[in-house]
Amino acid sequence: MAAQVLVMIEEYVQEGISTFELDKNCHNFIIKNGAKPSSLNYHGFPKSICTSINETVCHGIPTKKVKLQNGDIVNIDVTVLKNGFHGDCSRMYTVGSISPQAKKLIMVAEEAMYKGIEQATPESRLGDIGYAIQNYTEGNGFSVVRDFIGHGIGREFHEDPSVHHVGQKNTGVRLKTGMTFTIEPMINEGVYDVDVLKDGWTVVTKDRKLSAQFEHTILITEAGHEILTMLPGQTRFFS
Repeated sequence: MAAQVLVMIEEYVQEGISTFELDKNCHNFIIKNGAKPSSLNYHGFPKSICTSINETVCHGIPTKKVKLQNGDIVNIDVTVLKNGFHGDCSRMYTVGSISPQAKKLIMVAEEAMYKGIEQATPESRLGDIGYAIQNYTEGNGFSVVRDFIGHGIGREFHEDPSVHHVGQKNTGVRLKTGMTFTIEPMINEGVYDVDVLKDGWTVVTKDRKLSAQFEHTILITEAGHEILTMLPGQTRFFS
């Protein structure tokens, strides 16, 4: 269901639309399909999705004042509750013509997530995921945000384990069949440091350079893993 929301909203991500309208469209689609937006009123968050543009790392609050402009890159983060379980995913969208550097950042961010997902197998450890993401990202000249991480998910929005996107091989919790968690690295053009704005939610890069993020919910299986937030036949968005 969460993955379907990200597909549905793509046609609306156009120059001139407000992030308020994006949120409204997603909210209505979620409700219409028998689910609930997990983010709405979660610890006081006022909207159904997060819309994070350019230097915004995560938790951007949709508003009527902010309208997408040519050259913007935007992350839409969706979590839904359906049949007692939460599903959480996000992806990048582009508006008009973006810079070559922005395109590279997006492609590295998506590939970094998949580098982490490749390590999600029984008997691997969480540090293996973080190491793979960090090694690939820094090798391409970008940085990995430390302050915000992936998380276990199921009947609760946020559960154990904590999934860091930097780390060392053979460290951390050992993965077991049946675990479900998100892998959602936030990749910055410049430094990995961030600031939280006065609204208490919006997180931006310390140097105000670009940031990009992709996220999937993963299930550890006997054979390796399953990406629960990937639709049948769906492929990667950019990389």
